[in-house]
Amino acid sequence: MSIPTMTKQDDLQSRLPDPTQFFPEMAAISGAMFKATRNGSIPQTTISMVQLRAGQIVGSTYHTVRQTGDLRKAGETEERITAVASWQDAPYFTDAERVALELVEAVLTPNPSGERVPDELYAKASAHYDDKALWTLTLAISQICFFIPVALIGKPIPGKAPGKNYSK
Repeated sequence: MSIPTMTKQDDLQSRLPDPTQFFPEMAAISGAMFKATRNGSIPQTTISMVQLRAGQIVGSTYHTVRQTGDLRKAGETEERITAVASWQDAPYFTDAERVALELVEAVLTPNPSGERVPDELYAKASAHYDDKALWTLTLAISQICFFIPVALIGKPIPGKAPGKNYSK
């Protein structure tokens, strides 16, 4: 029986090269999305938790590592960061954070018995967030969904800064 070994991050290789060499406008798109979600209507930690949960749901190591790092830099506790995966029964989240996490799960999880974001969930979200905040939350989910295929197909190197996370 073999024992798994850790791979040094320096040995990791992305599958694809940095897309900005082919699509320079990606930097502007990314910057605009980043700016739009940082308008102050929702705490940045909530956005990072939502994007962390999205990364967990789709199985993206890159996004999970990136959002975990962002949350640590923002001063979030390890309990709150690790509990994002099991937020439903964790005592660490506000009602507004819970509905944001529920919303990203609804968007990314198929619902065989109905629509993904039913009126009841929208009503819960609108009880905690005004129109601008709801749009910000929607854009934060859109932002991570835009970059999920990049992470899953291109496999940028987890833990490396954007722009430095491609080896080709």
